[in-house]
Amino acid sequence: QVRLVESGGGLVQPGGSLTLSCTTSGRAFTSAAMGWYRQAPGQEREFVAAIKWNNGGTYYANFAMGRFILTRDKDKNTGYLQIINMKPEDTGVYYCAAEVGDSWHLSLAEFGSWGPGTQVTVSS
Repeated sequence: QVRLVESGGGLVQPGGSLTLSCTTSGRAFTSAAMGWYRQAPGQEREFVAAIKWNNGGTYYANFAMGRFILTRDKDKNTGYLQIINMKPEDTGVYYCAAEVGDSWHLSLAEFGSWGPGTQVTVSS
């Protein structure tokens, strides 16, 4: 089972940017895709974006289009979630996860092997 660890969270002012990382701590990422989710205080965890590891194809939640950019570095076994023009509603714990199986479309992917999460706070 792959073990994932997120990093890069912190306090950011509105309008700022942040890049989160998700790595397998030195081991190869062998799942078909990596997904990112977030959970705001008092709310359920929601899907943000996912990337197919082999070809880099991406899929974003509607709210993430235009401000969230998901990439991966296969050599470093690391995925990156860049968030620009951040808003207070982006505040929450951000999690990465590995796809269970290999869906034909990322909108159908199921994810497991969750990382512990990294806190992102957007506030002035």
